[in-house]
Amino acid sequence: MLRGPCRLFRVSVAPVAALAVALVSSLSRCSLLEPEDRVVSPLSPYFGTKTRYEDANPGLLPDPEAPRRDPQLLEETCIPVQLVALIRHGTRYPTTKQIRKLRQLHGLLQARGPGDDRIRAAGGGDLGAVLANWPLWYADWMDGQLVEKGRQDMRQLALRLASLFPVLFSRENCGRLQLVTSSKHRCVDSGAAFLQGLWQHYHPGLPPPDVADMECGPPRINDKLMRFFDHCEKFLTQVERNATALYHVEAFKTGPEMQNILKKVAGILQVPVNNLNADLIQVAFFTCSFDLAIKGVKSPWCDVFDIDDAKVLEYLNDLKQYWKRGYGYTINSQSSCTLFQDIFQHLDKAVEQKQSSQPISSPVILQFGHAETLLPLLSLMGYFKDKEPLTAYNYKEQMHRKFRSGHIVPYASNLIFVLYHCKNAKTPKEEFQVQMLLNEKVLPLAHSQETVSLYEDLKNHYKDILQSCHTSEECELPKVNTSDEL
Repeated sequence: MLRGPCRLFRVSVAPVAALAVALVSSLSRCSLLEPEDRVVSPLSPYFGTKTRYEDANPGLLPDPEAPRRDPQLLEETCIPVQLVALIRHGTRYPTTKQIRKLRQLHGLLQARGPGDDRIRAAGGGDLGAVLANWPLWYADWMDGQLVEKGRQDMRQLALRLASLFPVLFSRENCGRLQLVTSSKHRCVDSGAAFLQGLWQHYHPGLPPPDVADMECGPPRINDKLMRFFDHCEKFLTQVERNATALYHVEAFKTGPEMQNILKKVAGILQVPVNNLNADLIQVAFFTCSFDLAIKGVKSPWCDVFDIDDAKVLEYLNDLKQYWKRGYGYTINSQSSCTLFQDIFQHLDKAVEQKQSSQPISSPVILQFGHAETLLPLLSLMGYFKDKEPLTAYNYKEQMHRKFRSGHIVPYASNLIFVLYHCKNAKTPKEEFQVQMLLNEKVLPLAHSQETVSLYEDLKNHYKDILQSCHTSEECELPKVNTSDEL
């Protein structure tokens, strides 16, 4: 086992030890080769939550390990003393549910009758036949697991952040790093890969130890924090398990925009339109994105769609995110207030320790979750809110909407709070300031568009959320009065 001055994992609790086995097994299951040259598609900007990080952040392409310092970051007079990062897992496999839908579509193509002679006579290709013979390499065991590209996403993010904030990510601070993760394997694996990236930063050229042998932390699984939506009974009952909650999503599936795509794709694939539905069309579109992200392959699935189709399918994805995770049903964003409180508790503690000349106990807090973790929190904070809600009936009016999930929460997306201590501050209030970064770019304040805030001012702006966050009450289902009335 390799050891250095900075220990990267200290596995001291049973749940984390058990998860180490899952980490090793997911590494050994399949070792897909990473493409040497990046493959692009004109559809890439429209993949929604299945968007590659570099497609949402193209400035990283020349050197994905080099930090990109946003010119709006505070300069040397203010020194970063704490960083709290909420990070979505890296690129993943499709879920079993998505794989089975793809298998269903693939079966339809293989069961087709003879191709249309008129198409062949006109010199047209049979894309359906090409796709019927295209290897269907996805298997049920993959079920949303992190892929090698996802590990690379995390390692490179770690290298960039460590270079951008060298004081916070110093070797001396490594033992005080806090790692919190969702219990989902893709998040646990993302945390491990991030720490491998830090190892690479501290020990260039030295291979990291096996994941199961690394020491740090210890990493803590906290689903109540990172998967708060699974612990909110009101959300689960009124939205997740409610067949009518996503009315606008279902209405858009049967609306004119989607029906036009349905007919078009049926013609291209030469299958009866009645055999297709919006879900199968969407899984075909996402298969293009998965092949690009995972294997670096522009598969024939990408040839089924043009950019106009992609915009409609992106809107369908955004509709679902909007109503389920964003502004549609506020119960989900409201239930994220516990996570918001947790972030400010870390910042408060750092301020108190700095004021009393104590070392800051946790200079870096890394929290690994999901798109479903980030979107509700950003909505709670007032970001990416359009003047009119997204509905099944205003697609054209929302062409230039703010709420585009692929631009907000692609794979490996990150929301970072940086607390600064400004030694030349004129007043005690100006001594501590905060900046937020979304996907490594400074995020202007939602209420003022300023790029930096006094810490006390930011707390004051969000005081209603911070002081009135009672998730247990918000998530409690209304009690039904079953007593008979006389």
